[in-house]
Amino acid sequence: VSTPYIDSLAARGTLFTNAHAQAPLCNPSRTSLMTGLRPSTTGIYGLAPWFREVDEWKDWVSLPQHFRMHGYRTYSAGKIYHGGYGRKQSDAEFDVLGPGASVGARPAQKIVGWTPGGNHPLMDWGSFPHRDEDKGDWQVASWAVEQLRESPRQPFFLSVGFFLPHVPCYATQQWFDLYPEDQLQLPPILDTDRDDTPLFSWYLHWDLPEPRLKWLREARQLSPLVRAYLASISFVDSQVGRVLQALQASGLAENTIVVLWSDHGYHLGEKGISGKNSLWERSTHVPLIFAGPGIGRGARCQQPVELLDLYPTLSELCGLPERPGLEGHSLLPQLQQPDTPRPWPAITTHNHDNHSIRSQHWRLIQYADGSRELYQLKTDPHEWNNLAEKPAYQQVMEELLTFLPATNRLPAPGSKHRILEYEPGMARWEGKEIQPGDSIPGI
Repeated sequence: VSTPYIDSLAARGTLFTNAHAQAPLCNPSRTSLMTGLRPSTTGIYGLAPWFREVDEWKDWVSLPQHFRMHGYRTYSAGKIYHGGYGRKQSDAEFDVLGPGASVGARPAQKIVGWTPGGNHPLMDWGSFPHRDEDKGDWQVASWAVEQLRESPRQPFFLSVGFFLPHVPCYATQQWFDLYPEDQLQLPPILDTDRDDTPLFSWYLHWDLPEPRLKWLREARQLSPLVRAYLASISFVDSQVGRVLQALQASGLAENTIVVLWSDHGYHLGEKGISGKNSLWERSTHVPLIFAGPGIGRGARCQQPVELLDLYPTLSELCGLPERPGLEGHSLLPQLQQPDTPRPWPAITTHNHDNHSIRSQHWRLIQYADGSRELYQLKTDPHEWNNLAEKPAYQQVMEELLTFLPATNRLPAPGSKHRILEYEPGMARWEGKEIQPGDSIPGI
């Protein structure tokens, strides 16, 4: 994928090649990063509620609030909290707000036509003949550039959230031209991939608008989706470049820490699905780059790290007082020496009591019904061979199980949208019971 500006940022900073989100879904992942708490601690698992709507967390000091309390002016534009949350109580979250998250210009009708799972309007992708300037992400970048041109005198915390490559993946033709159809490389897909995974793994993405691999193939949409996804990434890279160039022109670059991250990964047919909502590598793995003063240049860290670590790391890098109660760990040792070992794996949670534990070379998944998956990532990077039932690997599994979260809070009041509930013998997706023998939707 062509990302010259992101590559340049990595070259002058530290790239974490084994970074993982705390949840494979927008709201719980962003809530975790901004609060420094795990989903299993907050009970935020679905696309709602916003954590401020839960009594226990309404006064919790978020990452930008922590900086504001210590003399920083805080700015936000685009998708930082899921669904624009934060704008409802803007005085509490940020000092200055720019444009919210937006797709921008959209075609009059879906490019791909009807899609299964309710023909959701977001399930669309393709070359849309509009200007880059009409994209929501262009407008977010333009606002950020304007703030930097004003050269803030007060220490600043600037949050710039780009929507793409979230569906709908629309980009202008110039970005599609980077990926000619006859040269497009599709992800590696094993048709029998789900044969050795528990049925419960399907429950985590039981009935969703994101198309399954089966439909993508039948509709001949797998290649168009992959191409649109790559084009969207390259467009966003150009917007990252605009912001970084403005930072350089402001004269503040040498005294500014830049962090680039994403809230989750994305399946493009792997494991038979598209979208996120799984505990495998394609959903949990995220880009993570730190650059700036006190940070190693051109370094790569292969240790497992978590987005949860951003809060304590930024606080320490900027010399702020330690915030009590955070569940992540500062990455400063790895930012100074990337080979520094970390004794903790990365933990991703999707809905109540479903966890992935990712060490440097292993992934263990434990589902709420007790079923498990185990993968040796060094020899099986695509997670095609589940070793959980093999006696030779029981000790590895037992060691990884010691890292399961001690707290497993039930879904917070008001939880909805992509919520899976389980009690022995019964699973409910979005409040509807999954009956024994029900066929898997879309398969």
